[in-house]
Order: sequence, then structure tokens, then C-alpha cells
Amino acid sequence: GLRDISSLTTAPQNRRSIVTEVMPFDRQRIKAAIQRELSREGQVYFVHNRVQNIIAMAEDIQSLVPDARIIVGHGQMEQGELEEVMLKFVRHEADILVCTTIIESGLDIPNVNTMIINQADRFGLSELHQLRGRVGRWKHRAYCYLLLPPDRPVTPVAAKRLKAIEEYSHLGAGFKIAMRDLELRGAGNILGPEQSGHIATVGYEMYCQLLEEATHQLKNEKRQTTPEAHVDIGISAFIPKTYIPADRQRMDVYRRLTRLSDLQSLDALVKDITDAFGEIPRQVTLLITLTELRLLAGLYGIESIIKKDPDVVLTVRDAAAAQTALTGAPGTLRVIDEKTVYLRMPPTFMASDALLMVLRNLLRKAWDRRQATTVSTARPQAAGVA
Repeated sequence: GLRDISSLTTAPQNRRSIVTEVMPFDRQRIKAAIQRELSREGQVYFVHNRVQNIIAMAEDIQSLVPDARIIVGHGQMEQGELEEVMLKFVRHEADILVCTTIIESGLDIPNVNTMIINQADRFGLSELHQLRGRVGRWKHRAYCYLLLPPDRPVTPVAAKRLKAIEEYSHLGAGFKIAMRDLELRGAGNILGPEQSGHIATVGYEMYCQLLEEATHQLKNEKRQTTPEAHVDIGISAFIPKTYIPADRQRMDVYRRLTRLSDLQSLDALVKDITDAFGEIPRQVTLLITLTELRLLAGLYGIESIIKKDPDVVLTVRDAAAAQTALTGAPGTLRVIDEKTVYLRMPPTFMASDALLMVLRNLLRKAWDRRQATTVSTARPQAAGVA
């Protein structure tokens, strides 16, 4: 039951990215960050996720900014007490909220645009991203400071997390952060009890394919797969940057092309590309035609098509079916054995572009004839009227 991913990259109007900085626990820099926010009449979150000494931390912050109004909130408070604390902060009756991670969801206070997270190396990547999302919810520039512990070293994995959250601070970076978190922690065994994985070994795309296959096996569902042919006829086909400038969109089109399993999906992809990017240039047309040739060849049991002058060598599962598909080809067709067929055409047809079009047209006509025969055979006979 896997679902496709929808990534929303357009930020709300007037929203600005959050300046994120990893820094050591420096009292003077903390003081400067708080004073800058208070000077523009804003408020501050100071996240300290240790209830045991959160009061002491609040007193320490109070000593840095004596004029600031500081309140404390954490999950071990009574419900009414915590509610009163949050209402005071929302009404701007306090300047700094020293709190635990209880603020990571459900709060929208546009006036709070500075967050300081103490001992940030103890937090997960997704948790840091969620916490950071509590600031920068209005038109003002927001700041998030991730403090390193002064009394112990940071582990290599924690350092990678902090580097990732600092690097991916632009708007719409949530998907990249999720992918980075997936690489750091592993994908896990979704269908079992284990929660560790080796996704770096196989890659995200391959992992999803393996997972999909395993899901179908567990459901006892048979997957109909169309075999694809390997085509090597010396042609260069690609998507130029001048047509699709964005790397991610270009890779998405390449991915869809490689994962196509039928001609109807190819037609739908061509329509989508044309609607999104305009008239298709020659290089992309060649790439689409090459993909169509792979699919058609697979339908006729052709495993590979390789150009070896002066012949085109086809490795097939059924020589008779391949001969039927290549009926009408210019030149001569020789069956070497039950798995190998040689096609020799005039030199004018052996140029890479011309060869691609000839082979595609031959297989397409043969496929259309087969489809027409199937339809006419399946059409019910007209019933007689008494």
C-alpha cells in the first residue's frame, strides 16, 4: 500500500527562511541573540529538555538579561498551570519561554522569531526540524541557534545531524531533511519488528522496489512485468538543461522513463512533459523513441538489440516471433540459431538515428497489427433475430 510522495516547495506569502547556526554554548552570544530579538519587540524560545534543572537554566538566562520577563513550561506541570503559562506567553506577558520539547507541535505564535536549543546534539534530525518550525511564522527574519554541550564531545552521527539541519535551512527543505534522516538512521524493516537498516548499501529507489516486491509476495499478488530489451545502437539521447533546467525535475523524468512498463504509460508521460515544458526537442524525442523501442522489443521477446556493423544482432527468446515482428524490414534477415537473429540493411538505414526509427516503426506496426487481430477475434458475433 505504498503511496507516492508529494513535496510542497512553495512557501506561504511573505515567509522567509530561518537563519540556522550551530555554535558552542557561549553566554555572551546567547545574550546578544536574546537582546536582538527583544529590541524588535519579539519573543524567544529557549529549549532545555531537562526538567530536573530547567528552573536553574531559567535563572541562568535571567542573569544574562535581567530586564527580560521569563517563564518556564514543561510537560510535568499540572494541566491548568501549563495552560496559564502558555496563555501568558501568547498574550506577550513574558519575553522568554524556557521550555522542553512540548512546544514542537500545535503552537503558532508569529511574534516568536528566535529559538535557542540547548544541547542540540541530543535531538533527532526530524525533531530539530519540527522545533525550528515554531519560529519564522511571520514576515520577520527568524533565527535558530543550536548549542553544543561545553562538557562533552559530540558524536560523529550527532555532528552529521547538526550539519544537515544547518545546511537545509531554506524553505521547502523538509523533504531533503527527511531523506538525510533516512540515510543516517536507516530505513528499517517496515514489515517487521526491527528498526535499523542498511539503505546506504542499496539506495532509496532500489529499497522501495524491493519493499514493493516483498509486499506483493506477502499479499500473494502476482505482478505482471513486461521484460525490457537492452538496446545499443550507438545513439546519444538525453534531456538537455535548456529544456528542463531544474536537476530534480530532469531526474524525475529520467526515473519515470526507466520505470515504464507499457506503451500507454509512455504516451501519458509524453503528454505530461509537453504540458509542463512545451514542445519536445530532438534529443528528448530520440530518448522517448529509444524507450518505446525497448518496450516494443520486450513485448516480442527480444532481449537485446546491438549494432555490430554491418549487421544488427538481436538476441531473442523466440526467433519465429522476432521474424514476425521484423516483417518488411529493408535488407536481409538471417536466423543464426533459435536465440540469435541477424538483420543486415542498406548503409543508408544503418546510421544511428535512421536505424532507431526503422526498428521502432517496424515493431510498432507489428504491434498495432497484433492488437487489431486481438480486438477482431474478441469481438462477439452479432446475434440473429428470430
